Parts: sequence; structure tokens; C-alpha cells
Amino acid sequence: MAAPSSVTERERKYEIVAGSGVPRLVGVAGVTTQDDPVEQILDASYYDTETFRLARSGITLRRRVGGHDAGWHLKLPVSADERQEIQLPLGGDPNKIPGRLRRLVRAFTLGEKLVPIAHLRTDRFAHRLADGEGRTVATLTDDHVTGEAGGESARLDEWRELELELEPETDPGRLVEFDRALAEAGASASPWPSKLRRLIGDRVPAPPRGRKKPTAGDVVLASLRDHYARLRRADVGVRLDVEDSVHQMRVATRKLRSALRTFGSIVDKDTTAPLAAELKWLGQQLAPARDTEVTEQRLRERLDDVPPELVFGPLRQYLTRYFAREAEEGRTQVMATLTGKRYLNLLRALDTVVEEPPLTGRARKPAKAALRKPVRKAAKKLRRAEAAASGQDGHELETALHDVRKKAKRARYAADTVKPVYGKKLRAWRKNVKAVQSTLGEHQDTVVGRDVLHHLTVAGHGEGQNTFTFGMLYARDAAAADELRERFAGEWRQLRKGDRPGWL
Repeated sequence: MAAPSSVTERERKYEIVAGSGVPRLVGVAGVTTQDDPVEQILDASYYDTETFRLARSGITLRRRVGGHDAGWHLKLPVSADERQEIQLPLGGDPNKIPGRLRRLVRAFTLGEKLVPIAHLRTDRFAHRLADGEGRTVATLTDDHVTGEAGGESARLDEWRELELELEPETDPGRLVEFDRALAEAGASASPWPSKLRRLIGDRVPAPPRGRKKPTAGDVVLASLRDHYARLRRADVGVRLDVEDSVHQMRVATRKLRSALRTFGSIVDKDTTAPLAAELKWLGQQLAPARDTEVTEQRLRERLDDVPPELVFGPLRQYLTRYFAREAEEGRTQVMATLTGKRYLNLLRALDTVVEEPPLTGRARKPAKAALRKPVRKAAKKLRRAEAAASGQDGHELETALHDVRKKAKRARYAADTVKPVYGKKLRAWRKNVKAVQSTLGEHQDTVVGRDVLHHLTVAGHGEGQNTFTFGMLYARDAAAADELRERFAGEWRQLRKGDRPGWL
């Protein structure tokens, strides 16, 4: 089967009064021509788990016949008006979902079986909207829909709606102009994100609604749910080999683990301790692939700063071969992790925590009162880590500073979690913590970079390479580390005396 293709879809849907005509949009958002309608008959079957796990995450999986893009479509939400659509052509058993698509949504289905949930037939009348040079700006469709949903009780429905979809090259800001013109013509924004949700909307469990005065548990759970959603979205990106997706998945993993550990007095730490340990394992599995990306980019940038006369031999080709091997090994490890049972069990455990959280009694207290102590403890651990680094040198100092960085990261994550409660009160302190973390991150890059350069020097020498340049870069990294430690010392003094809430 052909490889999946991916397109970005920007569109809005509108309700329209029965019997009314299609609005004319000439003169709106650069449109000079509105073509006569072209009729298409679209027949689509939709799939989900019996508990609507895809729909609950705003995901649509369908097989559609008819139209210019007939095939299997997987739609992932990006924003209110934007979705990423992954497409596979028709072929094979029409009742069997392609394995590639099933694997892409594994983090959402959690292994539950995908079954047919609905069938939609759309009689579509599409109007191409073009600019003065004949380029398509958008497509306005007049859709007459018949829908059927199965389940314990069958459901039939019919409706008419307008859909305005921008071309990929069209400025997204033009949606606002089209929106205004369609509203003036009598169309109103649809309350439904998709045709499927209109048909099955009341069967999909509604997300939890926030309270005006949130409890500590509300705040921490909102953060956990957000990081969990980001982890699952990054999972899809990793499987598609999207740039930076491993990094995004690793960040989400860290934030989940940090939240469980920092706010263990809110979401019971004894209950979630095994999950926190599994998140640490997942981070370790992702680390080699991400570290390779960072190290290669950084080393190539530093090599670009070296005068050409000091670059001896085909070093760039040597780096390409070396990092290609490292990247392949890292990706192989990541994919083995994502297809394994251990990772699936981790996701199931995460899902249980966000759906049936093991909240403590303290979680029921007002957020402002109950969340101060966890943030205060995170700040205290950061100060202790810095104190432990004092007086160290050599490898011990590098290890100690790396620990300071990790504690700074956890303190910053804690501040991000409680931001809805304390707002501006933590802004200056968080900014200073982030400065410390960033500087120590650069310092750690020099530590890792020197390890890689030492390895490259030894291996390159064995292969007959002139490794003088690697040695020079090693010395530069050592000097950069000294400068970064001095910068950190100044930033730490700023953090100690900077503006921060008294209760910290």
C-alpha cells in the first residue's frame, strides 16, 4: 500500500435556513469569481471504539467513496479551524481498516477494537472561489447530508450545511472575512466540529467542566490532561517521523512525571509511583533519538564557525555517516518502544489516572491554599541542589549542575501548573528559574558534546581521519562550559534576590 499523505485542512461549518440560496462571496477576501456548483456524491463509513475514544479526542477515522480525495481519512485536530488529515487510497478489503491507520491511533484507542459507528451520505454542491489571477482561494460547499448511526438504538437524521474550506496556500486570516460575509448573508456558525459529531454528539461523553473557583485537584488534573493529550498527539508525529515530534513527546513525558511527583499530595503519590517510574522509563527510551538530534545540530553549527583552513579532511561526510547510524538506532529503539506492550500499559495507566484520579483529601481544598506547599517544596529542592553543587569540581560538578538543572525544570513546571491560580505572582520567579535552567541546559550540551567529540576523535583516528578539528572543538566546549558556569552564578544570584512571592 502507498505511504500515507498528509494535508492541512482549514475550514468552518455553517447552519443555513432550509430553502435559502447559497451566499455569493464575490468581493470577499480577494474573491473575484464564484464558479457554478459541481455536484459530488460522497459516501462515508466512520469508525471508532465502542466507547468513542477517537471522537472524545476530536479525531475522525473514515472510509469515503466519491469526490477527488476518495480513500481512508484520519483527521487530527490542530486548532478550532484547523485539522491535519492523513490519507490512504482505497484498496484491499473495504471493511478492514489499514494497519497503518490503526497503529497511528493506538495511543487513543488503547488497544480497543475499532468498529463501524456511523454512515453518512452527502450530496455536495461545490463552488470554487478564485482570485483575479484565477487561483483558487477557497471552496464553498452546499452539503445535503443523510446520516445513520448504529448502537443500541439506530438513529437517522437529515440536514443541510455550508462548509467553507481554504486552500492550503490561502492566508488563514481570511476565514474571518468569509465568516463575517456568511453571517451577513444569514448563515450561522455550526455548533458541531464535524458532520459525525452532529450525528452522534450526545453519545460522546462530554469533557469535564471547570468550576469558577477550582479546587487543587481541578488545577492539577487539568494540567495532567493537557500533558496527556500532548503526549498522544506527539505519538502520532513520531510514528509519522515528523520533525521535532520525539522532542515533543519527551517533554510531555517529563511534564507528566514532574506533575505526579511535585503534586503527590494532591494526586496520591503512592498510587501513582509505579506510573511515575514507567514515565521515567519512557523518557529513557526516547533519550538517545532526541540526544542525537540535538548533538548533531549543535556540532554542525560549531563546525560551521571553524575557519575552513582549520577543517582537515572530509569531516562533514564523516559526521553524516556517524549520526545517520546513531539516528537509525535511536529511531529503531523508539519505534520498538511505541509498538510494545509495556508502553500500551503505561498509556492505559495514564488514562485511568486522568479519568479516575486517585485524589487525596487535600485535593478538595481551594486551589490557592492547597497548591502553595508543593511549589514551595519544588523551590526548596532547587536551592538544596544548588547548595550541593558548591565546592564541587570536575565531573562531580558537571553531575551536580545537571541535577540543579533538573530541579529548576521541575520548579518551572510547577509554576506552569499553578499559573491559572496565581497568575502574575509567579511570573518574575519563573522567568529567573527558566534562565537558570536554560544556561545549565547549554552547559549540559557542552558535557554531552565533549563526550561525543572524544568518541569521534578516537573512532576517527582508528579510521585514518585527521581529528585535529575535533580536538579543537573539544577545547572550545571546555572553555564555553567555564563561561556558562559564570553566567549561571550571576543568574542564581538574581534568582535568590529577585522578586518572588513571600510564601516561596
